[in-house]
Amino acid sequence: MTSSDSDLLHQLVTQIQALREDQLKLSMQVEKLSLSQPKSSVLASMANSQPDSRIPDSPSVTAVVPPSPSMTPMLDDAATEKSVSPPPSITAKSLYSQRVILTTYPGQHGIHPVALNWGASDPQKRGPVVASRHPGSIKLRNAIGAYGGSYCVYRALAVAIGDLPSNHRPNFEMTEPTFKIGPFGAWFDPTKIVSIDPWGHLTSTLYRDQINEGLDVRPTIAITKAHMKLAEMEMSAMRGGLEVDGKVVINNMGELAVSKAAVEPVWYLPGVASRFGIEEGVLRRALFEDTGGMYPELITRPDLKVFLPPIGGISVYIFGNPAYISDPTKKLTLRVHDECNGSDVFGSDICTCRPYLIYGIEECVKQAQQGGVGVIVYFRKEGRALGEVTKYLVYNARKRQEGGDTADHYFLRTECIAGVKDMRFQALMPDVLHWLGIQKIDRMMSMSNMKHDAIVDSGIPILERVPIPDEMIPADSRVEIDAKIASGYFSTAQALNTEDLAKVKGRDWEDIEH
Repeated sequence: MTSSDSDLLHQLVTQIQALREDQLKLSMQVEKLSLSQPKSSVLASMANSQPDSRIPDSPSVTAVVPPSPSMTPMLDDAATEKSVSPPPSITAKSLYSQRVILTTYPGQHGIHPVALNWGASDPQKRGPVVASRHPGSIKLRNAIGAYGGSYCVYRALAVAIGDLPSNHRPNFEMTEPTFKIGPFGAWFDPTKIVSIDPWGHLTSTLYRDQINEGLDVRPTIAITKAHMKLAEMEMSAMRGGLEVDGKVVINNMGELAVSKAAVEPVWYLPGVASRFGIEEGVLRRALFEDTGGMYPELITRPDLKVFLPPIGGISVYIFGNPAYISDPTKKLTLRVHDECNGSDVFGSDICTCRPYLIYGIEECVKQAQQGGVGVIVYFRKEGRALGEVTKYLVYNARKRQEGGDTADHYFLRTECIAGVKDMRFQALMPDVLHWLGIQKIDRMMSMSNMKHDAIVDSGIPILERVPIPDEMIPADSRVEIDAKIASGYFSTAQALNTEDLAKVKGRDWEDIEH
């Protein structure tokens, strides 16, 4: 490096340092102005008393993206002519008057996260989960991510196109749960529930004062009741398989009365890391690095222990009296089901998902009619959490492989494409069961060894495991079920050896009959 190059580099570094110092001074002046405004007594009392977790040598200024030509996409003239300009009324400046805040740091001037003590028995001492970047809440945030699970992206789109004001605040009047859940002892154990907020359905009532005074806090669980109508239930009622009692089975059409809950994921990162036997830092780094740099605060804010991941949630369907779920004197039938859109909704016969789900629902209804309660827990983990695109690619490879679609190669094709045969990782699954207050499971409508082991290891005993009846297994799904039984799934039948698995073959695409 020449002397002139060295001088130029020194000048640049000096100028950058001066800019950073000016920015810090300006930030402090703005903060003093905001602090001079009257502050709510409720919000003031919620200032975080947790110890400073500042990252060593990290800059205590907000990361800002300045306007830069490098951020403008490079387009040729033809592309420029064809591009559609946004309406002049909707611009970045009109939506967001403040500078871009990429991340924050612990101990940064003006950052005062609301206290959040995971596992506290008093909801006020536990504190609300605050993930909003609303101007009135951004400096009080105690959670990384955004409300709404995977749907937060659609909310952002609605704001961008002008359909939703960026400062919209929900009106939670008349949205309270339709039946009572909890609290239960597991809610107060920070090791029992780490992937959902057990107080999430009571947010609008427990923290009403804080919400009224400007804190943007939102429920992550909703509880309601409804009727359910399925063709299979109608046929069962017509042939006498289900009794029409006017309470659970409402009429001859097989319409069912159901109580239900929708649950969005809320991860307590230390607990999630412990559940998988890894360090919290490794979990945070992987969540950041392997999602395209999603949520920099996973790295810069080790003091924030809660993360709202943008993934699918959980639906809970309850047949019978919800109060019986936590009553160990009542029998409980349960099916934990992972989403399979192709089968559950569209009736694909390459797997047993819909038949087993229907069987589980019918048995839950019968349990409720016998004085107990039935529960279906439905997780959004499409294609073993590998996704539907990967699942369809696997289908193609299975059907095209030499020798056809055989049970001995069932998992091989998935591993070739996805690198792993299953990413559902049932370690977090029992959390929702503990939220419901389940003490024991009399009849478990599942053959999965992973689900069984996760539930039992979490402290909930399973008294009986119920496999899907053979007559409900579609012919083309024998490949799946026989391969799973051979890999460890529960069955009353003998598992096939490798030689016999090779003889179990699914139909080819051109086959009219199996």
